[in-house]
Amino acid sequence: MPELSRFLGIVVYMLFNDHNPPHFHVEYGEYKAAIAINDLALIKGNLPSRIHGYVIEWASIHKQELIENWDMVRTTGKYFKIDPLV
Repeated sequence: MPELSRFLGIVVYMLFNDHNPPHFHVEYGEYKAAIAINDLALIKGNLPSRIHGYVIEWASIHKQELIENWDMVRTTGKYFKIDPLV
């Protein structure tokens, strides 16, 4: 479970050999969600609205890095950290 970023108690990660569409996972306390990279739509789970907003803001800034990580994690198992939301 490659952890890509951590900020404000939010953990963002991807899974090795995960299914399409390209997406990332988020955990915040007991909340869990999966969010599509292309359109930032919520695929699964839920988050408090304030936290969801932070995640979408962060993902909008780092969309290209998320796409690159998706490709790397699935093909090589390697990944790189992404800066947190500041």
